Amino acid sequence: MKRIMKWIITLLGVCLGFGGVVDAIEKKRGKVGWVKGHKAGFYERNVKRPMDFGLSLFALIVLSPVMTATGLLVKVILGKPVLFKQERSGLGGKPFEILKYRTMIDQRDENGELLPDKDRLTPFGRWLRASSIDELLELLNIVKGDMSIVGPRPLLIQYLDRYDEEQARRHEVRPGFTGLAQVHGRNAISWEKKFYWDVKYVDHITFLGDWKIIFDTVRTVLKREGISCAGEATMTEFMGSEK
Repeated sequence: MKRIMKWIITLLGVCLGFGGVVDAIEKKRGKVGWVKGHKAGFYERNVKRPMDFGLSLFALIVLSPVMTATGLLVKVILGKPVLFKQERSGLGGKPFEILKYRTMIDQRDENGELLPDKDRLTPFGRWLRASSIDELLELLNIVKGDMSIVGPRPLLIQYLDRYDEEQARRHEVRPGFTGLAQVHGRNAISWEKKFYWDVKYVDHITFLGDWKIIFDTVRTVLKREGISCAGEATMTEFMGSEK
């Protein structure tokens, strides 16, 4: 047991060390995790990105057997493709390709049109979403710098012109694997509530706050709270704020 703990601590230290190097290189190239005008504190400027990189790389290594097994199960149960790729809006609204495990089948109606998401979501797919295992591939997005561990969830590109000025502030920082909205109702709350929590996070990014969100996320996932909006596979489409 002592050897295992020593190996884990050493591996984590190496991953965090790589995170520091990556952060230094990115800063030298002028790449930061917030847009111009955003007031970033010491933690956000100097700790958040190295921590994101190090912890995500560590998680990828430790969870590689789970991720490999998940990929094989998706291939056997749902077929190809195993991966789900989709453009989402990231830092400053810039698009990036998010990675997930596939959770739905390509079932179509008599006209060749895809059925609604809730009709294509299989029991296996529901389990993947409820456990958040389908999102483990987003660790690669975090390592690449597209995302952070904690931040507003990345949403569809077509929503960009539907936000009001306040809601658009969610793009002042990198999107996250989890965030304040995810621990305050997840998909069971309204879009307005989601954006309220997103902007609140943007204005209050701290080390202890991030870790509280991480631990609260584990609790939320284990309790399977707020997995979807009533009658939907996940959430209704955001059509824009009422003026």
